[in-house]
Amino acid sequence: MKRAVYPGSFDPVTYGHIDIIRRAAAMFDEVTIAILDNRAKTPLFSVDERVKMLRKVSEDIPNVRVDSFSGLLIDYAATIDVHVAVRGLRAVTDFEYELQIAQTNRLISGGNLDTIFLTTSLEYAYLNSSAVREIASFGGDISKCVPPFVERMVHEKFQAVEARERK
Repeated sequence: MKRAVYPGSFDPVTYGHIDIIRRAAAMFDEVTIAILDNRAKTPLFSVDERVKMLRKVSEDIPNVRVDSFSGLLIDYAATIDVHVAVRGLRAVTDFEYELQIAQTNRLISGGNLDTIFLTTSLEYAYLNSSAVREIASFGGDISKCVPPFVERMVHEKFQAVEARERK
């Protein structure tokens, strides 16, 4: 069985992420979407909320499962016995950063984790979670960036943040 892991923060999941998920699922027998619990960052959504989002966007793809992890990707991949990581690339600037990570992961895993890169479809090349969060933080329209239920979750999250700040 050919299996892969697609790691990321997915804060929030975008149409660009979904594009990579669908394409990876067509290439592998099983794809695990692995949501990173990075304690060094303060995400907009909790890990549980991001798991919920990813399960919803992938519910119609039978060979996709959603999980979360903390620590090193190579350790997580070893625990689920996966030897291929999938990463999406939007632009040349992504490649240099992702190449360094891929090479480091291969080195420190003893050659047990390879990375394949999928270039994002052109219609999503501009898209990233940081931009979605920033647009939404100012009440902007993110409907072209994320599915409707994610859009609602993002706007609800920012409304809750605003309500807390007013108190």
